Amino acid sequence: MLFNNRWGWGNCCKPCCNQCCNPCQSDPVMEPVITKCVEKEFCHEVPHICPIHTHVVNRHIYNHTYTPQFTCSEENQVVNNDQGNCCNFVR
Repeated sequence: MLFNNRWGWGNCCKPCCNQCCNPCQSDPVMEPVITKCVEKEFCHEVPHICPIHTHVVNRHIYNHTYTPQFTCSEENQVVNNDQGNCCNFVR
């Protein structure tokens, strides 16, 4: 019974228009899934606070210099050499 018409798969032709449809139409074949990957990029701005502290050290440097100031003093001493009196020469 399967090979009784001109296509060989049962009664598939339409008698009215003498055209044949798909011979022995069956269930559709499920093909493997094709996965398409769409990559998107999202840019986000993340503000960061970077505290910077400046500490100023003022260093005062004193260079000491020494200038000598010379002074002078004078002393007068009197030395009396007394050899005696005139009477000492008479003897």
